[in-house]
Amino acid sequence: MSVTFDTAIQFVKGVGPRRAKMFSEAGIQTAEDLLKYAPFRYEDRTNFKQIRDLKQDQEVVIQARVAATGSYTTARKKMKIFEMVVEDDTSTLQVKFFNQPYLEQVFHKGQTVILFGVPKIDVYASGISMVSPEVEIIGSDSDLRIHTGRITPVYRKIGQITTRTLRQIIFQLLTDLPDQVEDPLPDSVVTKYKFPDRRSAFQEIHFPGLQEGKSRAPLLRELESRGTVSYQRFIFEEFFLFQLGLQITKQRRQILPKERVICIDKDIRNAIKSILPFHPTAAQKRVLKEIVDDLRSSRVMNRLLQGDVGSGKTIVALQAMIVVVENGYQTVLMAPTEILAEQHFKNLEKYLVNTHYKLALLTSRVKGKDRRSILSQIDKGRVHMLVGTHALIQKGVDFENLGLIVIDEQHRFGVVQRSQLMEKGDRPETLVMTATPIPRSLAMTLYGDLDLSVLDELPPGRHPTKTVVKTEKSRREVYQILRRELEKGRQAFIVYPLIEESEKLDLRAAKEMAEHLQHDIFEEYKVGLLHGRLKSDEKESLMLRFKKGEIHILVSTTVIEVGIDVPNATLVLIEHAERFGLSQLHQLRGRIGRGHYPGLCILLTEGVHSPEAYKRLRTMSQTSDGFKIAEKDLEIRGPGEFVGTRQSGVPEFLFGNIVRDRQSLEMARREAEEYLSCCLDSARESSVEVLSNLAKWWKDKYGFYDVG
Repeated sequence: MSVTFDTAIQFVKGVGPRRAKMFSEAGIQTAEDLLKYAPFRYEDRTNFKQIRDLKQDQEVVIQARVAATGSYTTARKKMKIFEMVVEDDTSTLQVKFFNQPYLEQVFHKGQTVILFGVPKIDVYASGISMVSPEVEIIGSDSDLRIHTGRITPVYRKIGQITTRTLRQIIFQLLTDLPDQVEDPLPDSVVTKYKFPDRRSAFQEIHFPGLQEGKSRAPLLRELESRGTVSYQRFIFEEFFLFQLGLQITKQRRQILPKERVICIDKDIRNAIKSILPFHPTAAQKRVLKEIVDDLRSSRVMNRLLQGDVGSGKTIVALQAMIVVVENGYQTVLMAPTEILAEQHFKNLEKYLVNTHYKLALLTSRVKGKDRRSILSQIDKGRVHMLVGTHALIQKGVDFENLGLIVIDEQHRFGVVQRSQLMEKGDRPETLVMTATPIPRSLAMTLYGDLDLSVLDELPPGRHPTKTVVKTEKSRREVYQILRRELEKGRQAFIVYPLIEESEKLDLRAAKEMAEHLQHDIFEEYKVGLLHGRLKSDEKESLMLRFKKGEIHILVSTTVIEVGIDVPNATLVLIEHAERFGLSQLHQLRGRIGRGHYPGLCILLTEGVHSPEAYKRLRTMSQTSDGFKIAEKDLEIRGPGEFVGTRQSGVPEFLFGNIVRDRQSLEMARREAEEYLSCCLDSARESSVEVLSNLAKWWKDKYGFYDVG
């Protein structure tokens, strides 16, 4: 039966309804999906040995004849054992299988079989035997070897579908595919990079062939590292198609004009100047100009604002919001947590205290009459600037004329959430902000459909924070340093990590530390404890007391990682620093030095037991540049952990790795831009249709929403 890439998985030979359900639960819906389920490793099953040469605990392949078969049940455990004796010209070998009585119908005397396994000493008989090896029957009319006698693919089990069954199904699927198959890569690209055709590439990934005279060891290494030309083809293909989708999204924004008109005049400029707490930096001026140019242009703004901790992103966003409000539109700022949303609200409220702008806060804590009142004012256009959390995207939150959305800490939201907020208005301008510096390679993947602005300069009076690494034996010295800061009238954070992924243990450790510091070390100062189990009003009260200086040392779990702003805090002591990720350490360090005094970050460690932990601590002590730190973090941890793939909207590439395959990613981006440009040049009159079709294909393949 001939199949295509689009054939439903149920109708692939060897699948059927029951297995199709298991495949579907693993995200495999079509024949192409199954072919993209690459082996996670390979085994060299070409090492044929004669039976007399077998040694225990050494992986081998043997070809032999079935001399005898039989089954019995053990007396004590009632376990059914199928046995067969196989022989070659040198000796015989006993082979056992447990609880597989159906094998009596599979193996018969006289069959030629290939076995792959590890011989073991048999405690119940003399000599050695094989237990549950991979076995393949070699028929007289066929020499096809799927499971043994080759470089053999090994797959992760799907439901109850074993690697052996997967191997059989995929082998048959490749046999049933036609010689010529659809290829999403342009012919020019395939030719340019000398890629194999798609069918051949799938064949080589699943059942790699050995070229005569070539060693198996290098091939195995290439396969394991995804370095073969077939793997490189699919790595490039994934990157190309994704980058093409990003370019399409940008092109559509440029082609589809917006009806909204944003102007800026002397009065608006004066309104902006009146709320500025300090003279803006050159970087802030540059970024605001880029944003305003977008707002005034004929296309909808979709811009990413990257800025390290304390670089002044919020004040830039507020200026953009004022421009839009002064033009008669509403604006909204969405933050990932209530504590951060409330802090944004209080900061904006402080800046706007003597203005006519109506500001409101909407989180899950706002209920009843207050909520109904705010929703009504939003709907009638009486709220100019709305700050909130995920509550903003809920049903019932309707705007009269939403003109600009600002999303803070974008990496904590998904693509769908971004889309849902955008749907609250008529293609509103979008400004995405992140305090997590993102390397260019990752930014290309995450936000390639957005224009990029970077705040790379600290506001006036801000000092870089010094970072030192100390071991447990220096604890007394560390406390002395902390005491000196307190004597100057400053404040400090002490942060404990999440221990063994247990919130209870995390909380207990922080509680014990707070009590120890209060009663045994810093009796004359007030020690507070902040953790995730406190209610929102308790957290708010505690932070307010800390900001007022009523609390001198705040012992905390990682709840302080993002957004908390206490200018008088100049020291952060991070306990068990080796347990934190690099970007998390950088974010925690960003909680201090936010005022006019220099900050000190002390990384206290009980001992560094891994090369990765050593690299993290060394990097932190050497640089405060968030982008350099992000590059190193990406290098150490990889893209998935760096931002949390499912959470952030990073595509889960099946073949590509944006760290390992950066060069391929760059090439794919260039080729996608060139290809799309050629499409537009050759079909100018139908360019909108071309872009529309390509965008639909991208959405179907990757499941992303069109958020441009």
